[in-house]
Amino acid sequence: MFGFRSRRYRKTQDIEPQEIFLDKLAQKREEEFGMSERKIEVPLSKKIIKGSFFFIIFIIIILFSVTFYINVFGKKKYTALSDDNKFIMYSIKADRGVIYDSKGNQIVSNKPSFDLLLNKKELPEESVLREVSEILGYNYDEFRKEIDRLEGTILISENIDHETLILMESKKFPGFYIENNSVRYYEDGSVYSDIIGYMGMGEKEEYVGKDGIEKVYEDVLKKNPGKIKVERDVRGNILSKELVSYPEPGKSLVLWLDAGLQKKVQEALLAILEKTGAKKAVGVALNPKTGGVLALVSIPTYDNNLFTKGADQEALNELLIDKQEPLFNRAISGLYPTGSTIKPLIASAALQEEIISYKKDIMCKGEIAVPHKYDPDITYYHKDWSTHGATDMRKAIAESCNVYFYTIGGGYKDQEGLGPTRIKKYVELFGWGNKTGVDIPGEADGFIPYPSWKEEEKGEPWFDGDTYNLSIGQGDIGVTPLQVAVAYSAIANNGTLYSPKIVKEIVDDNKNVLEEISPEIIRKDFIDPDYLDIVRQGMRWAVTGENSPQASSITLNSLPVDVVSKTGTAQTAITNVYHNWAGVFAPYEDPEIVLVVMIESVKDLQAAALPAAKDILQYYFTE
Repeated sequence: MFGFRSRRYRKTQDIEPQEIFLDKLAQKREEEFGMSERKIEVPLSKKIIKGSFFFIIFIIIILFSVTFYINVFGKKKYTALSDDNKFIMYSIKADRGVIYDSKGNQIVSNKPSFDLLLNKKELPEESVLREVSEILGYNYDEFRKEIDRLEGTILISENIDHETLILMESKKFPGFYIENNSVRYYEDGSVYSDIIGYMGMGEKEEYVGKDGIEKVYEDVLKKNPGKIKVERDVRGNILSKELVSYPEPGKSLVLWLDAGLQKKVQEALLAILEKTGAKKAVGVALNPKTGGVLALVSIPTYDNNLFTKGADQEALNELLIDKQEPLFNRAISGLYPTGSTIKPLIASAALQEEIISYKKDIMCKGEIAVPHKYDPDITYYHKDWSTHGATDMRKAIAESCNVYFYTIGGGYKDQEGLGPTRIKKYVELFGWGNKTGVDIPGEADGFIPYPSWKEEEKGEPWFDGDTYNLSIGQGDIGVTPLQVAVAYSAIANNGTLYSPKIVKEIVDDNKNVLEEISPEIIRKDFIDPDYLDIVRQGMRWAVTGENSPQASSITLNSLPVDVVSKTGTAQTAITNVYHNWAGVFAPYEDPEIVLVVMIESVKDLQAAALPAAKDILQYYFTE
């Protein structure tokens, strides 16, 4: 009988009858209980044996290959990972350099800060993460998602507040730790922000200077933290510590800035803005002997502490979208028609070119009439703000006589004029239309119009009227308030044009001078000193009223020192709205301060810049 199993038979032998009987009895009993003593043996397939053998060999080969790769090709990588677990590099705190004004008052410092970090290798339980997210006021799901996305040591929160610091330190959450740090603190931030600038996150995930002095002198101010190498065993116990490098604090800066004067300039400008209803203003004060910037204010301004890590983000966002553009530094980047502040430069150029004697009178009847070149029936009239009568150069400066400067600028009747080419040449010699080289970023070039430019850009020729307009600082001219201050410094110091500088010295943390920033001369002796003396006399007459019944700056004569002045009122595209200028320096015999004030977009012919300048000089020479 065939079956799917093999059997095992006994060897041939005699069988006794009782064995047959007993076998049948046993068989019957097995059938009753459903049992059988028959055993089936199924031998293993040769395919299974071979498959198992090759599978074991395959596993051995894989294990060998991985071992070989790790020991040969991956040795460097995995040794590094091992060392990374074994050795930890810690930074030793170093501070960024601080900033002082010229009198040693510290206006920028470093304030202690505490950052919360998480070591991803020691990621705590979910309950811990939930509690930490509640303390920090974070949405847990977003908090966890961000943690899962990042690797290594994660910066959770910068510059945490005191309450959060105490909670985190007292509860000792596993994986979380506090790192001591520092943040930049700006004393009276809104007073100095246009000069100091601010800091922000750089390309290497570290805070660097982003504007102002902080940016320009980043390499001087920046810190170099030291490093300690800590060796640990597998349980995290510290085995040894090794000093890799010493911390190096950044160097510090001493500015030409006078902190008291800076505050006063801002205060005076804000007061005149409130009085006139204007919204924007600039004040720049220079030392004419060095080019040092004593004060530089642009309004509206901003608080640079808003850029400090951990600051009010909502307030920062409002600042960034403010339509008044407080981040725009009008002192160095704003381009404006100068109005009559150009007249001392035009007078200097006319004397240098010897086209007129300073004693020659020009009759002012309140206007000049210029006939059309081709149509005698058409006459152009260029108005003055008043009738001045017989006027020489000094009186013309003192009374700001337009007719006089129309005549020497564009020529009229028998008097030769400078013309647009020479006007452009000389105002550029005084620094207009070119960057001054001030050591803060964002400076504009400025622009002095000329005939070929007008033909190319506007598709029309240059008219005599364009020259007359340029002669009194109107038209397409655009100059920064800083450029006006630089030019007036050259008039004050007898002909040396300095590049204005904010920083005076580089010092160490004990205020020992490491480097002095030498004054930088752009050019000198481009105007004869005797001619500049005549111009200064005219500007002095503007204050004293000497030989000038309509002197433009007589209000400054009550100051405790002798002051020199020239005002300007520049038309804008809006009717009866003007940019109001005042350029002054003092003392007259030996000037130590040049001050330029510009109030932007003043309605009607209100006195604006001059009263502010008077207030500032009163403070400077008394306080």
